[in-house]
Amino acid sequence: MTTVIVPGKEITMPMIDVYAPADLFPADADEKLGNELTHAVLRAEGVAEPGPFHLDNTAAFVHRLPTTAISTANTASARAVRVQIVTPPGSLDRDGQRQIVREATAIVAGIAGDPALAARTWVILTEAAEGGWGLAGTAFGVEEFTALARQAAQAKAAASS
Repeated sequence: MTTVIVPGKEITMPMIDVYAPADLFPADADEKLGNELTHAVLRAEGVAEPGPFHLDNTAAFVHRLPTTAISTANTASARAVRVQIVTPPGSLDRDGQRQIVREATAIVAGIAGDPALAARTWVILTEAAEGGWGLAGTAFGVEEFTALARQAAQAKAAASS
């Protein structure tokens, strides 16, 4: 897989979806959940110091579902969470995958205030197909990410001058 680099940093635009029973997290927890998960994904992708580009282009969607909308074969109203993280091609290596699953699980359980929730938190990692990452009417692939990396590097250099 090809990874796009801007002077030592990957161009990343992960998308995060959290699906949970509506009453599982405190009422005011959505922003904290999104912020902590965003930083965790960026760390796992190797972005130690995210800038505006990274933070403006990573979105977290918190889906609070009716308590009866999540079930297992044994439980009609399961107290479980699904975190799905979609990344551009090549953004996460194997260590990054392990890291984000571990961190996302800890973040969810911590914000819910329920350490046992870790056993009921599924983290699904999805890598977009080449050209399968759309933004602003453009289907991004290696060519488009490379152009974006070049543009971001030029903007950073111009801001430093």
